[in-house]
Amino acid sequence: MNYVLFFISFLIFFSTVIAHEKLDSQPLPRPLILEYPEKVELGSKQVNEELQLKCSSWRIAGEANNLSPWKTIPSECADYVKNYMVGRAYIVDLEMVAKEAEDYAKRVELGGDGKDVWVFDVDETLLSNLPYYADHGYGLEIFDHSQFDKWVEKAMAPAIASSLKLYEELLGLGFKVFLLTGRRESHREITIENLRNAGFRDWDKLILRYGSKAVVFYDWR
Repeated sequence: MNYVLFFISFLIFFSTVIAHEKLDSQPLPRPLILEYPEKVELGSKQVNEELQLKCSSWRIAGEANNLSPWKTIPSECADYVKNYMVGRAYIVDLEMVAKEAEDYAKRVELGGDGKDVWVFDVDETLLSNLPYYADHGYGLEIFDHSQFDKWVEKAMAPAIASSLKLYEELLGLGFKVFLLTGRRESHREITIENLRNAGFRDWDKLILRYGSKAVVFYDWR
């Protein structure tokens, strides 16, 4: 039906053009096309809004894994990233993901054979390293593994509240929980301490990295 309507509309338009040509031999007026000036002087508010848009696009592209490898956030986006991380938006995003995962888990029919396993990452999934990144420019500094290891060894990373709620819900549903982390095997005990201090209990297995780089380790697993 849409194709028929389109064809009829086209015929009406075409007939109108032909009739116009018969009545007036002059060529049709140049169609109106919106043209933007090559350069626009922006006020401070407009500049700020433009920066917000660019930084928002950068963040979304990063979340979608559509960015080339990067080591630091764009310097002009420092305030944007900070405001996102410490504001309500980041919490809402975390809550949304946890709620979707919980809804999915409730629809799964467990086999009852002990083989129904839910796998969690640790950093930025169960535990938040936001206090560490707050001390290092929220991503403005190049990631320093030795400095991060010192943070890990403090066992002070807080729980992500929505993830802790999801974790407890999954245990209640009967899932076994495996924890997979890029942390080194030498950090096993301190990681267990941190997880317990943050409220996580009763996981079945904690798998840490041994030897290989974290990215290679995750790919292999």
